[in-house]
Amino acid sequence: MVDLAERVMVAIGERDAAVAETEKRAGEALRELTEREGLSLGEAVEWCGKTITVREATRLRRLAHESPAGDDGEQDSDRDGAQGGDVAALATAGSEGAGADSSAG
Repeated sequence: MVDLAERVMVAIGERDAAVAETEKRAGEALRELTEREGLSLGEAVEWCGKTITVREATRLRRLAHESPAGDDGEQDSDRDGAQGGDVAALATAGSEGAGADSSAG
């Protein structure tokens, strides 16, 4: 059971990392639409086929702003790699705890 719980936690961590990366890319594209192309955020949302709301677009742009590109982008990649390692470490630690709790319960 411990191995299965660990697999769940690792998979969820990987999913969260993938979502964070794709949201960052979407935010960067929205920033380009508004800053480089000169669209309002509402216009950018319309160009995206209204797959997102203005509120969501605002959040995504903020995410992209918080994660600067360029040289810092390399550090973000390193950080993502470390985060993946942290996820595995947490999964292992968490699963050991779950195994202990399962044995006691």
